[in-house]
Amino acid sequence: MLSYQHAYHAGNMADVHKHTLLAWMLDYLTRKDKPLSYIETHAGRGLYDLSGAEAVKTGEAASGIALADRWFAQDHPYARALKKVRATHGDTAYPGSPLIAQSLLRPTDSIRLADLHPQEYDALRRVARSQNTQVFRQDGFELAHSICPPTPRRGLLLIDPSYEIRDDYDRLPKILGTLHQKWNVGVLALWYPILTSAEHLPMVAALKAGFDTALCSEVRFPPARKGHRMVGSGMFIINPPYGLEDQVAWLNKKFATLR
Repeated sequence: MLSYQHAYHAGNMADVHKHTLLAWMLDYLTRKDKPLSYIETHAGRGLYDLSGAEAVKTGEAASGIALADRWFAQDHPYARALKKVRATHGDTAYPGSPLIAQSLLRPTDSIRLADLHPQEYDALRRVARSQNTQVFRQDGFELAHSICPPTPRRGLLLIDPSYEIRDDYDRLPKILGTLHQKWNVGVLALWYPILTSAEHLPMVAALKAGFDTALCSEVRFPPARKGHRMVGSGMFIINPPYGLEDQVAWLNKKFATLR
């Protein structure tokens, strides 16, 4: 349950997909002069070194953000977040979703992050220090259930589990259903891997049956290395912000160039 460490996978094409959409949604939500809540259930360490031994060992960033960096104009929210983090932590730094959120949100916004892995939690607590940020060593689903609906009520919840627990696929539709009932105005975003085994298909079918107005974005990309099982990335978004469909279409065209 606690073995997954994202340092081996940071900056891969799944991150590019997930973080592009996350950054765009957070930027959109901040266009209104009203505070918002950001909640993340599986936050990880928040900051990664793409020149570190873990990233170099897998080479996933080399076939991920290193290729996709040129896709983004300087004013794109994802590019702005990358620039801000690199300016502070160096050119080989890569922000996880907590630091992307901190880069784009305002002091009046509330950020609550959870991670159960002791080393990931300790690292996250060090890099995510801010007056508007709380970090919890807690099961992220428990945290989300305990604080939803949050204050402020506007906002976004990101669920990004490792899927090491096989029944995550089975229980996530119910988890999202309960959270949506509690926080019906919140943007609920679920990331999932697309594997060669197609384990995601029953879960996505159940989600689509339960949320017919949600947005489902899936992209495909070559495996990062021979035998790697992940060949794509998915985001299922309940209450998608206006205009997100156009961003998804633009991103689909970029990923199509990888095939």
